[in-house]
Amino acid sequence: MPLPINRRWLLAQRPAGLPDDGTFRLAESPAAPPEEGQVLLRTLWLSVDPYMRGRLRDVPSYAPAVGLGETMVGGVVAEVLESRAVGFQPGDIVEGALGWQIHPTLTVLGTGPGSAGAEGQEVALRKVDPTLASVSTALGVLGMPGMTAYFGLTEVGQPAAGETVAVSAAAGAVGALVGQIARLLGCRVVGIAGSEAKCAYLREELGFDAVIDHSVPDLDAALAAACPDGVDVYFDNVGGPLLDAVLRHINLRARIVICGMIAEANLAAPDLAPRPTRHLLVKRARMQGMIIYDWQDRFPQGIAQLAAWIRSGQLRYREDVLTGFETLPQAFLRLFSGENFGKQLVKVV
Repeated sequence: MPLPINRRWLLAQRPAGLPDDGTFRLAESPAAPPEEGQVLLRTLWLSVDPYMRGRLRDVPSYAPAVGLGETMVGGVVAEVLESRAVGFQPGDIVEGALGWQIHPTLTVLGTGPGSAGAEGQEVALRKVDPTLASVSTALGVLGMPGMTAYFGLTEVGQPAAGETVAVSAAAGAVGALVGQIARLLGCRVVGIAGSEAKCAYLREELGFDAVIDHSVPDLDAALAAACPDGVDVYFDNVGGPLLDAVLRHINLRARIVICGMIAEANLAAPDLAPRPTRHLLVKRARMQGMIIYDWQDRFPQGIAQLAAWIRSGQLRYREDVLTGFETLPQAFLRLFSGENFGKQLVKVV
């Protein structure tokens, strides 16, 4: 069969603040035939996530920055078209960090003779079980966001029944799951979101005990009303002034999970803000950052538990889908404007 064209979104320039139309550029080239240890894929679904903003900065971090002229990073669900890799057959549905491209030819980690695929990539591929749920969930509730919510809350937050768990960006891909898992563990859940529609969703559809619109004039008063017994666990997806406000309401030996800092993602320079150390000292509280790949070897456990809760009707999820490969930059920018409602995905047609 003739080889398809591989379309890729490349990083064109590093944004100083909010990414714009000049941040990425589209490139096309013929897909490469797979060699030993490689697969040729057809992308079905692409994920955009807040962590990607950090990968546009050329600064030391837990993962390398995207190079100028390189394919933008991102999670992908794809179909195997051709395979010369052990354990993979045409028709298999797979998930991996394959980047913003539509027909990649990549070396599967651990299956080839050591040669790498496009741009030197050697990737880990996970087969997706389509009987668990829609394959798109491998990028959401049964993928990285779901694992982040599950292990971040249970392993770092360590909530106990009866405690108050607050979560920011509570209608997002991670936050909505954090709140629901906390309720399943017997906690009182307070969600903080950015619009009345999102607050209504948390309150009426997901059953959160209290909800705060973070745009209210007096956030301290809203937190005091929603958390009359204080906050035992705060799962923070936002950072910035919201984190400062919640810290004023934490309880003795509270746990603060630092998962994301989307409010700070596009700042040209750090905010001048109060230090958190007095709150942590006085309340003997713990603030801990988390990177989900520290629990990668336990993903099957997390996927099995979340899938069971979905089947039983105890866990709900929401996907926000744009259609068409060309919409990827638009989908990415929606994360920073608050337009996305649930897990932001792009469906390729």
